[in-house]
Amino acid sequence: MEIGIKEQWIAFIHQLQDDICHGLEVVDGKAVFVEDAWQRPEGGGGKTRVIANGNAIEKGGVNTSVVFGEVTDPMRTQLKIDGHSWFAAGLSLVIHPANPFAPTVHANYRMFELYNAGQQVIDRWFGGGTDLTPYYLLEEDAIHFHATYKQACDQFDQGFYPRFKKECDNYFVNWHRSNERRGIGGIFYDYQKPSDEKDVNFWIGFAKTCGYAFLDAYVPILGRRMHSPFEPQHKHWQEIRRGRYVEFNLVHDRGTLFGLKTNGRIESILMSLPPTVRFEYNYQPVAGSPEDKLLQACLNPVDWV
Repeated sequence: MEIGIKEQWIAFIHQLQDDICHGLEVVDGKAVFVEDAWQRPEGGGGKTRVIANGNAIEKGGVNTSVVFGEVTDPMRTQLKIDGHSWFAAGLSLVIHPANPFAPTVHANYRMFELYNAGQQVIDRWFGGGTDLTPYYLLEEDAIHFHATYKQACDQFDQGFYPRFKKECDNYFVNWHRSNERRGIGGIFYDYQKPSDEKDVNFWIGFAKTCGYAFLDAYVPILGRRMHSPFEPQHKHWQEIRRGRYVEFNLVHDRGTLFGLKTNGRIESILMSLPPTVRFEYNYQPVAGSPEDKLLQACLNPVDWV
């Protein structure tokens, strides 16, 4: 039974990787994903797929990893994980469009298992989510994105969307910048352990539905905005905001920290970083400008649906 759960999850993330890559290649119309398969010396490996310099996508990656190993002291102290050995498998993606009016997007769906010395499962949890990071606040896009994930969540539990939206709003935050959000959120859930009411199959089914909702939630937005006319000042603001993206991923993101603490593959971990970025001293947008409108939505989360 345990092997079956692992195999089911691994098959799901690999199929999702194929389907999302195909959907993004179709909307881009030029660039294609290049696969870089890798092995982890301590156990496992992954498939990193990267895309760059397309009609729509400036840089992006859709990665899967299936890794395992023994629990180390740094994992015990810094990640609060205790057991003999562990297994983790997931899909992670980040897409950075070229056009400043097209939003960056991130998604991650994962399963983690912990074992005792007899290789029996002593803990298992699921996590995931998808969130949107626009550079200009186009409300039609924000509503479409959130409504798509609300619809996905509602199929499983009508309490999920409001709960997981709030978790998302409170997770992707640069706390060192007066609680400034990285973007306008989406859904985020973590440490969801199977129960009698919501068993393993429930959480795998939920991840599948949310994983595939990406194609409905994001691809139409990218197709709509990839040809929007823009000026150098729009690109400048995009690079300023990309700097906030970098700050969050390197300072706060648990997935990045987990990868670094478990001797993950550095190129795959840092795939999420944008290709060009600006850090200008104390940069502030003009009050009331479109740039300021975006910033205010990051400071004060909005209920989009």
